[in-house]
Amino acid sequence: MSRETMLTGLERSRLVWYKAQASTAHGQCVQVARTGGKVVIRDSKNPDGAVLVYTRAEFSAFLEGVRNGEFDHFGR
Repeated sequence: MSRETMLTGLERSRLVWYKAQASTAHGQCVQVARTGGKVVIRDSKNPDGAVLVYTRAEFSAFLEGVRNGEFDHFGR
């Protein structure tokens, strides 16, 4: 893992988490936060667990794929 995609303890403690409005009533969702040039994702049911850290460029590429329907088959 590169330094660019790592979080310090201080960065993690300052994250403000967001979740989609369409998340389920049972809390089954992912949450997203950002810090500096990083986008961070976690499982809302395990807020103290592992997080995935991406550069903004990586996350933007993912969002572009979502908008283009490239991942639609995962929801079927």
